[in-house]
Amino acid sequence: MKFYFPLLLLLLISASCEKEEINKSSRVVIAIQSEPETLNPIYAFGINEGVITDHLFLYLLDLKWNEKKGDVEAFPMLAESWQWNSDSTSIDIYLRKDAKWSDGKTISVYDVIYSFDIYSDREVQSRFYGMFKNFYHNEKGEVNLGKTFAVKDSFHLIINFLPDKVISLFDLAFPIIPKHIYEKLNRSEIQTAEINFNPVTSGPYKLKKWERNQFIILESDKNSFLYDDSMIDEVIFKIIPDYNSILTQLKKGEVDFAEDIRPSDAKQLSAQKNLKLASVKGRQYDYVGWNNIDGKYFSETKKIKPHKFFGDKKVRQALSYAINRKEILDQYLLGFGSLCNSPISEIFINEYDNSLEGFEYNPDRAKELLKEAGWIDKDKNGILEKDKMEFSFTLNIPSGNPLREYAATVIKNNLKQVGIDVKVEKVEFGVLMDALLNRKIDAWILAWFVPLPIDLKSYWYSDLNQTQMNFVGYQSNEADKIILELEKKHSHNDYVDLMKRFQKIISEDQPVTFLYWFDNVVCYNNRIKDITINPFGSIQRIWEWRLEN
Repeated sequence: MKFYFPLLLLLLISASCEKEEINKSSRVVIAIQSEPETLNPIYAFGINEGVITDHLFLYLLDLKWNEKKGDVEAFPMLAESWQWNSDSTSIDIYLRKDAKWSDGKTISVYDVIYSFDIYSDREVQSRFYGMFKNFYHNEKGEVNLGKTFAVKDSFHLIINFLPDKVISLFDLAFPIIPKHIYEKLNRSEIQTAEINFNPVTSGPYKLKKWERNQFIILESDKNSFLYDDSMIDEVIFKIIPDYNSILTQLKKGEVDFAEDIRPSDAKQLSAQKNLKLASVKGRQYDYVGWNNIDGKYFSETKKIKPHKFFGDKKVRQALSYAINRKEILDQYLLGFGSLCNSPISEIFINEYDNSLEGFEYNPDRAKELLKEAGWIDKDKNGILEKDKMEFSFTLNIPSGNPLREYAATVIKNNLKQVGIDVKVEKVEFGVLMDALLNRKIDAWILAWFVPLPIDLKSYWYSDLNQTQMNFVGYQSNEADKIILELEKKHSHNDYVDLMKRFQKIISEDQPVTFLYWFDNVVCYNNRIKDITINPFGSIQRIWEWRLEN
């Protein structure tokens, strides 16, 4: 069946094109390897879901990456303009009067208020739940609408914030949804409602057709204030699970754009006359997670006990010295990445601490530290031991990821050289995530994607009941003080100083071994012009893309 699918798809698209006079010169095909589960921004967790919904639903503000500043800047979108009060505890928002929903109704401040209400409602279980700590809210984290919002008219809204919080435009960075559609639904039933698959939208594109397991077609919305005649008429997200099929279709011109290209394929693709390569730097890094605490003991008692292997800082430092990160970087990533020494990338020009030296490969130093920590090969069998326990553990990696399989092999061999026995186990991603959330495994390789704005608390704060993403159970009073201090108002210089102090602490503690930042390598047909590729992503602002006929 898979064999016949591309032909069938082409026939379907061709038939559609003839009927509606859409030709290749006004259509772009983007390959995605997995199908979105929803097109509702309330629940759009996955990257593909985010990419598509960002073209269907607009935000109050248009956030863009400034390469020179290494930071994000805000521009008007649904909000035509805004004005902060003197102490930044409230903001006047002035909406455009020509912004329409895809059903023709005008977007107003009541849609804005309703969106924040829905996103913060615990019953709705939105992906944004819990992100409104800077708003007036109740004990459940739900926005207090009466204290937070003051409506001046249908296009002028005042938003009030708590006076002791650090407020930024990121507090307004949420997609706006149509009140007149959602208010007809029971909130507890939104997650399964038909509107998730047939949305009323506000973006430059609207949903034309969703054929399960095959494709999603967006078409330009002439009601949108972003529409102009030179926009690409149709954007087709073609679902192609098999990586090699994507490469074949790129070369044949059946697919115009694909990301997550393996570095080993970059050279042959760049040699194709019809294709171009580009890469997105610096927001995603791989790391080796060492469980700093006894996960089983914590799950049973909610108390902290150091892990039998990785609870000692000297051991974690030794592991980082023992792993040849540069070998993996040079041999597999082939220049599409850089060594990682902290969870802050060099693309964040202000926050990044370039004085960190990192843990350069040094097996002799690793052996010294392990000896200082009490790990000695007493029986001369090649494996270190302590308290009659050999240093032997399982390193878990997600299945189907060639980079992490390669890295795991290098790490296993590196650690064997210093007397540590490692077994590598491939695990299906969902199973691995369940094990991490329930603290069932000791060591693993995964990636973190740095959010904008940078969020340290979710990953590194000691209170594990507040921070489920702190998979390693990192505990540091010093780091906690800085994380809490960052929630207060500071001058720019003090903020930067706090960020750099945090990086020094976490580099010293090595709760994980930071491996490398890796680029998202993308390949696209050279008939596409005006593509924007930066740390915000590679598939963004398609309404600004143009096709060369």
